[in-house]
Amino acid sequence: MMKKSLKKLLPLIPALAVLVSLALPSGCANTTAPPSGGDKDTIPPVLTKVFPLPGSVNVDPHKTKLRFTFNEYVKVKDANSIYLSPPLEKKPKTAIKGKSLEVTFESDLDTNTTYTLDITGAIVDNNEGNPFPGFTLVFSTGSKIDSMCVTGTVQDCNTLSPMKGATVMLYKDQSDSAVFLKRPVAAAKTDDWGFFSIRNIQDTVYRVYAIKDEGNNNIYDPDNDRIAFLDSLFRPTLVYDDSLYELKKFDMKDTLLCLARKSELELNVFREKPSKQLIVKKERVGPRTAYLTFMAPDAVIHDMRIKGLPREKLISQFNLQKDSLELWVNDQRKMPDTLKLVIKYDKTDTTGALKPQEETIKLAMSREARAELMKKESDWKKRKHEDTIAVMTTSADGATFDQNGFQIEFKYPLIEEAWDSLGFRIVNPRQQESKGKVKVVRDTTNLRRYNVFPMEALQPGYEYFLKIPHRKFRDINGYYNDSTELKTSLPNDEKLSSITLELSGVRHKYIVDLLNEKRDKVLRSFIVEKNGNVVFPYIKAGTYCIRVTQDLNRNNLVDTGVLLEHKQPEKVRFFKLEDKFLIDVLEKADMIWKINLEEMFR
Repeated sequence: MMKKSLKKLLPLIPALAVLVSLALPSGCANTTAPPSGGDKDTIPPVLTKVFPLPGSVNVDPHKTKLRFTFNEYVKVKDANSIYLSPPLEKKPKTAIKGKSLEVTFESDLDTNTTYTLDITGAIVDNNEGNPFPGFTLVFSTGSKIDSMCVTGTVQDCNTLSPMKGATVMLYKDQSDSAVFLKRPVAAAKTDDWGFFSIRNIQDTVYRVYAIKDEGNNNIYDPDNDRIAFLDSLFRPTLVYDDSLYELKKFDMKDTLLCLARKSELELNVFREKPSKQLIVKKERVGPRTAYLTFMAPDAVIHDMRIKGLPREKLISQFNLQKDSLELWVNDQRKMPDTLKLVIKYDKTDTTGALKPQEETIKLAMSREARAELMKKESDWKKRKHEDTIAVMTTSADGATFDQNGFQIEFKYPLIEEAWDSLGFRIVNPRQQESKGKVKVVRDTTNLRRYNVFPMEALQPGYEYFLKIPHRKFRDINGYYNDSTELKTSLPNDEKLSSITLELSGVRHKYIVDLLNEKRDKVLRSFIVEKNGNVVFPYIKAGTYCIRVTQDLNRNNLVDTGVLLEHKQPEKVRFFKLEDKFLIDVLEKADMIWKINLEEMFR
């Protein structure tokens, strides 16, 4: 009999021990006003009492009230951080009464269910705003406390950056529709490191999802939320224990402690293609320029024209994702205030099917653009030089010259081109000049951008000049270009370094990127389709990372996933040195690493 009673009390012992330790005297004054003089209060609130006690069973599910009492006056800083699992339709209600936080619910709890209420990150003291480290209360409306748990990490599918505030959800319902229609049977929010732990769950099989829940309703909305999912069904193997390192509360600024936590699951969040296709935005940005934005990528256009103009007068260009379309009118006559675009494209109908439909889109100039145009036309003397020439931007960066060459981009599409008029010359280190030949490549994603490459091999110490003569290029406005000359040379700074990747195991097409430390800027990019070396030259000392994307459909894009097709986004990996993806590059370093891509993506 004694053994049976002891067994019932065992789940309460660790929690009671925590409360006893928290109830010990603190050096912080329990007043509503800060004491005069002395050091600033930096001690966080201490939890002294909890009702019901942690591990309580048979809690009444009707009008349930939870109370957390502290050693000082506190306030709720972030109500969204007070999270109940499994969640109800409406969020918990909170009230501060004296030194206590009371939590209530607008509907009854379910019977025979283990609940956890996490208040981590929600509470600060009333005077100095010192944050309460966190606490999770577990109780049951049934006769037992579920004992299993799971840990994991949620990250962005492209950058592999941790995703804070994502909702990780477990479903016993294995149908594909559950995440769209129902709330989960257990859930938790990720912390600053994208880490989550869902504790005190049943020992059964689950489907696992993570969403960036913009509606804050614990249901997946594909038009607004991003999602991740586990490929297979999951059954927890980890039994909950207060001593588990992964379930402790940590200061999010303590990098070493937070990164030492082990993840059972890894979920990569992506944004699905919108379920509907239609034109969601239109704008006339100039007399002969406009653009359309589609709700979903891969828009299909069957026919397009502007009323009153021949079809060949309309120039158009999709972006790489084919969800944005630029339009230009190749006609120098004065354009009306409103252009009428007749477009036939695959649009989602009322049944949800994609069918060819014709629309007439009115493209009216904005009031500001019209006023600016009238001003230019009425006062020729005040016209700027750029209003009378074919505007172009040019650049030539020595550090990327081997890959990009001289770059030329016109503001408007060209109707006359004379690339054979370009003048290219080379000056060697002894100041001897010679003429050379160039190759012009039109950008496949931007019909107004061109790359000009020297035919000769590039050499350190040599200077390269490209002369664009006057009046050799004419745009759709009828304007000719100004002359200009570009100059560049390969970097000769002896402090620069290089990275060479010796790639093997190349079984697919891959995109290899060199990124900055924050992973938000691509410095160099290569397409790889066979074994060999990839070289990143002329690198300044600093911190970088190398990202490799598996481009299975060979479209040079990181394709997103499709939930209902159980299709994950294309895989992304970061090259790691000693288990760290950030690479420190020193001055004058020639770094060489071998990477087996087949093993990296296994």
